[in-house]
Amino acid sequence: MRVAGEHHRTVRLAGNVVRVIDQRLLPWRFEFLDLASVDAAAHAIREMAVRGAGCIGATAGFAMTLAAREADSWRELEKLAGLLKATRPTAVNLAWAVDRQIEAIREAGFDRRVETAVMTAQAIADEDAAACEAIGRHGLDIIRAIAARNPGRPVNILTHCNAGWLAFVDTGSATAPVYAAHAAGIPVHVWVDETRPRNQGARLTAWELAQEGVPHTVIVDNTGGHLMQHALVDMVITGADRVSRAGDVANKIGTYLKALAARDNGVPFYVALPSSTLDWSLRDGVAETPIERRGEGEVTHLEGVTAGGRVESVRVVPEGSPAANYAFDVTPARLVTGLITERGVCAAEEGAIRALHGKTA
Repeated sequence: MRVAGEHHRTVRLAGNVVRVIDQRLLPWRFEFLDLASVDAAAHAIREMAVRGAGCIGATAGFAMTLAAREADSWRELEKLAGLLKATRPTAVNLAWAVDRQIEAIREAGFDRRVETAVMTAQAIADEDAAACEAIGRHGLDIIRAIAARNPGRPVNILTHCNAGWLAFVDTGSATAPVYAAHAAGIPVHVWVDETRPRNQGARLTAWELAQEGVPHTVIVDNTGGHLMQHALVDMVITGADRVSRAGDVANKIGTYLKALAARDNGVPFYVALPSSTLDWSLRDGVAETPIERRGEGEVTHLEGVTAGGRVESVRVVPEGSPAANYAFDVTPARLVTGLITERGVCAAEEGAIRALHGKTA
């Protein structure tokens, strides 16, 4: 996507380093971060300089090129792979990308590990970008149908967290249909949940929508239900960090509440994801998804820009009050209208998901 009119991808190889957009600095500053070691890549993922399912997966894929250069034995390579996989337990794309690299290197032979890792990492990134573009095409049909039923007014779409191009390699998942509709001349407006505690909606989604000229409004997380009650939301689209084979969706904390409000008000609730986000080993997403718990500081403190232009963190919780920081929740499949993937749209149901992917029971 574009920043100040110039096209960028979120992650790429630059010589022997992995170059990523440092998402911790947005929207105040747009800067790149060069990762020269596996430790640096793991730190960037863990500390959320890199975030979002597809972007994490692609970064881990590229980080395996660093692992291939650092490792002088299979044991060392697998140790470095394990270090990367341990950084973020909920997002399945990370482990998927690392395992894909290990399998490719095993097939090619250890002596060809560097060239194989580079080729595989680039394939992971290119496939992610192509998948998101295809998600946009399939989601566009849904938005176009809603627009046809409501001529003369924009399609109002609510989203939660950031599942835009910053969360992937390019285009994004939940935002891909929005960008496709905007490019097609269909009037759209996006309600952007702030997404506490890290405010990825307010800081990232709003920033990238503005870069693309898409009309949007930032709202506090608890506004969505009110908007739905008053017919101000035509559809909800979120991304996902892990989807079970039964269609249960793990996504940023607060997604489940939006799905409940959507169901109560008859608002369609769609989830956009590349197939790499499906976890075929997971049957019951609510019971089996590992839910990451992060540090209290993300809840107790907020970061922003002062009137003088300084970026500062301020405490918003009384000293001595503990805080719990569950990073994700799981929306049961029964609340999901449909899954928008690069292969098409299907019901959030195991049979439909398997049929779409050509898998037998």
